[in-house]
Amino acid sequence: MKKIFSRGRIAVLVILLVLIADQWIKIAVKTHMYLHEDIHITDWFYIFFTENNGMAFGMELFGKLFLTGFRIIAVTLIGWYLYRIVKKNFKTGYIVCVSLIFAGAVGNIIDSLLYGIIFNESTSSQIAQLFPSAGGYASLFYGKVVDMFYFPIIDTYWPTWMPLFGGTHFIFFSPIFNLSDAAISCGIIALIIFYSKYMNKSYHQRPVEKK
Repeated sequence: MKKIFSRGRIAVLVILLVLIADQWIKIAVKTHMYLHEDIHITDWFYIFFTENNGMAFGMELFGKLFLTGFRIIAVTLIGWYLYRIVKKNFKTGYIVCVSLIFAGAVGNIIDSLLYGIIFNESTSSQIAQLFPSAGGYASLFYGKVVDMFYFPIIDTYWPTWMPLFGGTHFIFFSPIFNLSDAAISCGIIALIIFYSKYMNKSYHQRPVEKK
């Protein structure tokens, strides 16, 4: 049983599960929803289809080609690091966290690399098709990242007596994101909360194998 659930296989399983789920959700949204269409699940949870050229949670910095190239370099380094910590028998939880970050980065790279050539454009009046006969909406490296999860947990207005912000609209949590973004965020947060001391020690000594 120990060999079946080796650290390397657990890492591969986590990566595959995240990638398959992420791409399935994105393709389903892309091929069934108009751009900026939303599906009301609850008052604090919507499926809201949007696309962005930038990084996680819709941030847009620098040029598109730079961002795609940066993602590829980053995911290469993370993959190399993941390979090393698996070989060195780091803690399983630590490996799972890094695997989540790696899978999330790869998931968004797939959008940037391929979505422009395998989909036609999504608009408010047109639902995209997969592998359209007329070709895609952009060239290789210029695809847009698909986002869909929107959690306006708090949707209200600041009190009028408050300086600067009084009377203005306030939403928490406003970013729209995808499963890849969530995997990256969860991996990073878990590393900080549970493995910050472990990460510091790992630079100075080889970790002792633990279950």
